[in-house]
Amino acid sequence: MPGLGDVLTGYSGILTQLGVDAALTFPGVFEIGRSGRRSRPSLASPIEWQDAGALRVVAEVPGGAIDPGKVISGLGRAACARGAVVLEDTAAESLEFGAPLLVRTAAGELRARRVFVATNAQSARLSDLAEHSSAKFTLAVLTQALATPDRQALGLGSGKPFYTVDLPYLWGRTMPDGALMFGAGLVDIPSDRDLSALDISAGDAAGQFASLERRVRGLHPALAKIEFSHRWGGPIRFGLDWELFFDWHPRSRDVLVLNGLGGHGVAQSVYLGCWAAEVIAGLRELPDWGKIPGPL
Repeated sequence: MPGLGDVLTGYSGILTQLGVDAALTFPGVFEIGRSGRRSRPSLASPIEWQDAGALRVVAEVPGGAIDPGKVISGLGRAACARGAVVLEDTAAESLEFGAPLLVRTAAGELRARRVFVATNAQSARLSDLAEHSSAKFTLAVLTQALATPDRQALGLGSGKPFYTVDLPYLWGRTMPDGALMFGAGLVDIPSDRDLSALDISAGDAAGQFASLERRVRGLHPALAKIEFSHRWGGPIRFGLDWELFFDWHPRSRDVLVLNGLGGHGVAQSVYLGCWAAEVIAGLRELPDWGKIPGPL
């Protein structure tokens, strides 16, 4: 797979070329952990939290943050300016193999010579990956805005995002207004076909949200009485071996599939989407990783 530096450089370059303002920043990212030798022993950890043990910075790596809403809207505008047609609120219900390929949607049928299946975690029925992957619902919460002294006391004054390198998993970032975003937890999705069947105010989802908020309040005294303004989540899909799929569909060399990114789709979709376009145009080969198990 490409290295992180390649992905970051490629991602930034593609967005710039397309004129997309994604509020992209690369301040670096804190890797935080509870055990193990730090890769830079002389590095004084700005983070000193409690979460199933002492949680401290173990390394700093390249990376940053974007505004995913700006990415989606910006890419949509760039695509339309180049002749693409974006059909919002139009679900692709099935894919029939033939010449031409037939995509059935809620609004009608589309015929195509080639199809790129790169939709979200609910698209297994289009790419026939249901038996080779699993979908989960991941959770996130947003706190009220914190004053600068409180963010500095938390070790987040630099604005660097963070994620744990051990379990239990926790990730987060500082928002422009000083609020903090935290994410953790996976909930089983009742049905790949109907995510609306998941009620986040009840059952396992509600319990995990409550657990995540308790964890956040217990991280540091500055968060002990913090209030939360938003709860949300979204579907993500994992390959059975924790590997993504980026390959021709076993039933057709005219259908390219990208899926199973395990929640990292925002970070990799632009880079890999550009790669996929070059593959479809015959300008580049597919990688030797990301193979789809076959025949399906």
